[in-house]
Amino acid sequence: MNTSQTHPSQPSGFGALLTDAGRYWERRRIIYNVVLGAAVVVWLTVTWPHFQPAFTWLNLLRLTGLALIANLLYCAAYLVDIPMQLSAVGTGWRNRRWTLWLLGTIFAFVLTNYWIADEIYPFVHG
Repeated sequence: MNTSQTHPSQPSGFGALLTDAGRYWERRRIIYNVVLGAAVVVWLTVTWPHFQPAFTWLNLLRLTGLALIANLLYCAAYLVDIPMQLSAVGTGWRNRRWTLWLLGTIFAFVLTNYWIADEIYPFVHG
C-alpha cells in the first residue's frame, strides 16, 4: 500500500519541488528587477541635476553591487516557499504564493526608495 499519495498538481520528490520553485520565482525575478530599476530611473529623471555629479565609474560599481544584493535578497523567497510546499498546506500555498512575491516586491521597492532618499540623495553634492 502506497501511503505517500500526492495531489496531481503537487510536485513529487525534492528535485521536482526545487524545479517548481525555480520556475515560479525566476520568472518573476524579471518583473522584480524591472520594478526596482524603474524606481531608480524615476529618481534619476526627477532629480537629474542633483544626481548628475554622481555619475562616476565608482558609483556605477556601487550601484551594481546594490543590484546584486537586491537579487541575493530575492532568493529569500525560496526559504519560505520550499518549506511551505513541503507542509500540509503545500497545494494551497502554490496557489497563493503570489502574495509572498507581491509583499516582497513592495518591501524591496520601499527599501530602494528609502535607500535612495535617505542614504544616497543627501550625499550627492552638485
